[in-house]
Amino acid sequence: MTPPIEFEIRRRTLLAGSAAIAMSAGLRPASAQDGAAASTPAGDSTTTVTLTVNGEPRELTVDNRVTLLDALREHLELTGTKKGCDHGQCGACTCTVNGERINSCLSLAVMHDGDEVETIEGIGTPEQMDPMQAAFVENDGFQCGYCTPGQISSARKVIEEIRAGIPSHVTGDLNAEIAITDAEIRERMSGNICRCGAYANILAAITQVAEDQA
Repeated sequence: MTPPIEFEIRRRTLLAGSAAIAMSAGLRPASAQDGAAASTPAGDSTTTVTLTVNGEPRELTVDNRVTLLDALREHLELTGTKKGCDHGQCGACTCTVNGERINSCLSLAVMHDGDEVETIEGIGTPEQMDPMQAAFVENDGFQCGYCTPGQISSARKVIEEIRAGIPSHVTGDLNAEIAITDAEIRERMSGNICRCGAYANILAAITQVAEDQA
């Protein structure tokens, strides 16, 4: 019977063997690969896009890494759309693109060439408020007001989504007309955080608008 072979892999032996295999396969060291990649010419770092913002065509040239949120705030000076978490978790940056609400901090501006964007500045004015804005004032649906633009932008779309028959996670019968209930509104507004905790008043404002429009 053949005695067992005692074999031990040492770190230095393993690394040396791996290097030898790589060299025999014709692979270059990592430093050479990095140098080759660095010598490859990069593409354009900026792009010119045209957006229709609140009904007005706007052309701007932005770094390809600029988010739609920063394009609105820093390039177009529409500061109503707020930067909160900058990670798509708080909803303060909510606006609409082609009629759909999005977190503008998670979307690059260059992705929206030719798109229609609506921000809080395009929804209403202090002299002629949108019904949702008026309901927020009447029901005291805000305290510090930082999240309010995103809340209002989202709230208007919540009612539209329910009436369009788009279900949520709390929708029961998918074959029946979806009712505008507290549960439906809470679920659909869950992506918009109010750090002041004015949720009950926000719910009352949305419910009031839904009932007025019924």
